[in-house]
Amino acid sequence: MSTAIYERIRNNPKFDELVTTRSRFAWTLTAVVLGIYFVFIMIVAFNPKLLATPIFAGGTASIAWPIGVGMILLFWLMTGLYVYRANGEFDDINAEVIKGAIE
Repeated sequence: MSTAIYERIRNNPKFDELVTTRSRFAWTLTAVVLGIYFVFIMIVAFNPKLLATPIFAGGTASIAWPIGVGMILLFWLMTGLYVYRANGEFDDINAEVIKGAIE
């Protein structure tokens, strides 16, 4: 692509909307993940007995297992949500911006 096309893309208001929306969404997901990890690490550091609590009375498996699995599943779902929006909404806006710049 030529420099003129890049300039038209940068000057397109939809491009600004795309960058802003995508960045806000990515930073929100990042904050959620880091927040959950931070809380988990704080529990490990300051209240490890909570995570050592057995799931069932007399059982050997601790409550940390389902919490860990839940965190992994949540982060997997959040990644899927990002991919869904990136391949749908964000790609559609991107295609509109490129089409408008080429015309």
